[in-house]
Amino acid sequence: MIRYIRRAAAFCLLLLVALLVNAARVQLFEADALDDNPANRRTTIERYDQPRGDIVVGDEPVTGSKDTGEQLAHERTYRHGPLYAPVTGYASQTYGTTLLENAEDDVLSGTASVLAPLPLWGDLTRSRQPGGDVVTTVDAAVQRAGYEGLAGRRGAVAALDPGTGAILALVSSPSYDPERLSGTGSSVTDAWAELNRSASRPMLNRAIRQTYPPGSAFKIVTAAAALDAGVVEDPDEETDTPSPYVLPGTTTTLPDEARGCENASLAEAIRVSCNTVMARLGVEVGLEDMLEAVGGFGFNDDDLRIPSRVARSNFDTDMSDDQLAQSAIGQFDTTATPLQMAMVAAAVANDGELRRPHLVDRVTDHDGRTVRREGSDTYRRATKRETARQLQRMMVDVVENGTGTNAEIDGVRVGGKTGTAQHGVDNTGTPYAWFISWARDPDSGRPAVAVAVVVEDASANRADVSGGGNAAPIARAVMEAALTRSR
Repeated sequence: MIRYIRRAAAFCLLLLVALLVNAARVQLFEADALDDNPANRRTTIERYDQPRGDIVVGDEPVTGSKDTGEQLAHERTYRHGPLYAPVTGYASQTYGTTLLENAEDDVLSGTASVLAPLPLWGDLTRSRQPGGDVVTTVDAAVQRAGYEGLAGRRGAVAALDPGTGAILALVSSPSYDPERLSGTGSSVTDAWAELNRSASRPMLNRAIRQTYPPGSAFKIVTAAAALDAGVVEDPDEETDTPSPYVLPGTTTTLPDEARGCENASLAEAIRVSCNTVMARLGVEVGLEDMLEAVGGFGFNDDDLRIPSRVARSNFDTDMSDDQLAQSAIGQFDTTATPLQMAMVAAAVANDGELRRPHLVDRVTDHDGRTVRREGSDTYRRATKRETARQLQRMMVDVVENGTGTNAEIDGVRVGGKTGTAQHGVDNTGTPYAWFISWARDPDSGRPAVAVAVVVEDASANRADVSGGGNAAPIARAVMEAALTRSR
């Protein structure tokens, strides 16, 4: 009898060990798969059982949470939703997360290891802490200046601190209220359908996810390439450039909208925006050196994150000379995000050193203690210091005496470059108006801000008038707001 009891006990012990081994196997090897299984509602319920941390601009949270009393308890709310949508993105119980809500989701939802009381505590216990806060680099006044300047027109504004790479503004217009997508039910699905059907594409982040032909604003990059490569030694010396200019290997002529471009110097070509001079210089620089120059400013980088992904700004790596000539004036297949063009202006303003653009200043836990701080580091050496100084002088001339006078600010050194990008079949589409610029703090002498503005639905009678007339006043307002911040 005792023998049978022992056998039964041994069998029960074996079953218990098997259960323990299986439980360990599930916890160690299958937990992630079970968590990710769409049929597992427990993970979703747990995700929304506490408020998310906030995204902060200055000292003000621009997000919040409300307790709905439903199974998915806490729903995301947004303050000034359309103003900050290109920064925050949305956090939806139906459609997931985008932009900062996505890139910093582990912090905001409380699962980030930096929020745990002990190292690896969260990984071992699979526990959640109260959501942390993400403090952005955005300046509220600068953001609002760009948003109100666009006034609902299709376009975007990006503004940077050239000395640190901190992003002061990311504006995309028209915008939308992300709170409409926060919860569940028919109102959310109806809003999603409406926003996606809209011809104006309000959920497209034009500042970092849309690329445009940069047109004449790109001539600053070509000028940097010509100076760095030694193709131009004296920016004030006349060039041997006909107007119009016959594209190499073709019978196609490239005209100038501006007057006085024949044999114009580099400085004059930048001031009045001569296509012929800049196209010819791009060919003389050659594809290899042009690629080195554009790479220094950040073009062709597939991996740029701020921390949200930024669309790749393109300069083709394999071109004929006639295509290179067109690319050198921001046409052909050359495209750029507004953030990329703000980086061009920032590199020039910062004596050729391009700081890595970033949108997050620091992360704090629920009690306000900083648990992670984003550093300011060099992203690229875009151009030589002396070249940058020469470009600064030329860009100031554009604002004081050229096509960018609408960006002038009394008592402030401002540099800029206008541009109008033609597009559509036979250039029949309405041009995109560009303006890139920077301003120096008159008190400290340091570059306070670099700005890029693009307006999609600008009207233009000739190249650059639109950039100066439509985009430059917006850039001026943004720079004025940033200068107030820096003092």
